[in-house]
Amino acid sequence: MLISATPAPNTADNVWVLISTALVLMMCIPGLFLFYGGLVRGKNVLSVAAQCLALTAMGILMWWAFGYSFVFGKNFAGGFLGHLFGGSEHLGFAGLGFTPDTAYAAGISSGTFALFQAMFAAITPALIIGAVAERMKFSAVLLFSFLWTVFVYYPVAHAVWGATGDFAGLANAGAAFKAADFAGGIVVHMTSGWSALLLCVLIGPRIGFGKRAMPPHSMVLCVIGTGLLWAGWYGFNAGSALAADGVALQAFLTTTLGAATATMMWALVEKLHRGKVSVLGLCSGAIAGLATVTNAAGFVSGGSAVIIGILAGGISYWACSVLKPKFGYDDALDTFGVHGVGGTIGALATALLMDGSVNEAGGKLVAQGLLKGQLTAMLLCIVVSLGMTWIIAKLVAVTIGLRPSEEAEAQGLDIADHGEEGYNAN
Repeated sequence: MLISATPAPNTADNVWVLISTALVLMMCIPGLFLFYGGLVRGKNVLSVAAQCLALTAMGILMWWAFGYSFVFGKNFAGGFLGHLFGGSEHLGFAGLGFTPDTAYAAGISSGTFALFQAMFAAITPALIIGAVAERMKFSAVLLFSFLWTVFVYYPVAHAVWGATGDFAGLANAGAAFKAADFAGGIVVHMTSGWSALLLCVLIGPRIGFGKRAMPPHSMVLCVIGTGLLWAGWYGFNAGSALAADGVALQAFLTTTLGAATATMMWALVEKLHRGKVSVLGLCSGAIAGLATVTNAAGFVSGGSAVIIGILAGGISYWACSVLKPKFGYDDALDTFGVHGVGGTIGALATALLMDGSVNEAGGKLVAQGLLKGQLTAMLLCIVVSLGMTWIIAKLVAVTIGLRPSEEAEAQGLDIADHGEEGYNAN
């Protein structure tokens, strides 16, 4: 009898991460579309659907062709290029299959890991469109997102999660700086949120912004989208344990508590501030809690998750309801207020609330001086996100243009970009 020395994945772990992969896909289509789509005016609902669907498909293809290799490859280590990208050895998923890559996860196959991470790369640029909804051309969204994914998402993801990344606290014991990001607080929410803030400023407000009301056309769709996002987030956070184990259970618990607490905190603050609790506020609070707890999900206790939820509900509400009106930027669907602010709070909270009894690896990070590495990673994330967003937006503006004509914007992007209507009176 021959016994293979090749490590085999744990079946239960592999199944859990494959299920989590499908859950994260559900977050973008239909979850994010329904959440964002319900918040825009009826004449733009299909444009949001098209953007979410197209960005998901494009992101997956990019990930297969070169994205996975750029983030999780290793053969660029040692040179300047290695600070930006991982390597070229996995182009077209070369070398990936059923055998685990023990640098990332011993219990699941390298192919499963690559597919799971593909969904993170696909959904992240789609979050940005909420800030510029109703006023950015479909072609511009695709070009901007392609370049942004390559020059913002891939370098930040490689730095934080790649085995040879500069901040890879869990994967690379020799990294100069170490940071903790369990499921994407820095890599997903901070990159998209801070980029969204600058992009909405650069592209300018919607026609009539501040002069006439632009209410959501369907809060029913938004609530359905919120529910799908919350359910899918278990794949996002608990799936990031990369195993069906106690860390996954803890991430499931903290995700639930963080979201529930932020929902109620947002409602309380809104009641005190405006006199009523809106359905939009409940939905926004839930997503803020989910985004904020993402960084810490597998690293903190249930009590800490409640604290994170309180911060998420209160501070994100302030960012959306006080900060945004004060400065007058048109972050149409509050991408910065929820994801940028929430991701930043969550990343900092992770460093302060890390519990070694919850996650042994996290405890080692604390002993190695996590706060310094976390703050450095957060600062560089903001610098890279803002700097590259400015360059990419300017490039798109001078080539194909960012905005449709005023006539097309007034008509609605459903007709202008796609020749279809979301709702037909006939």
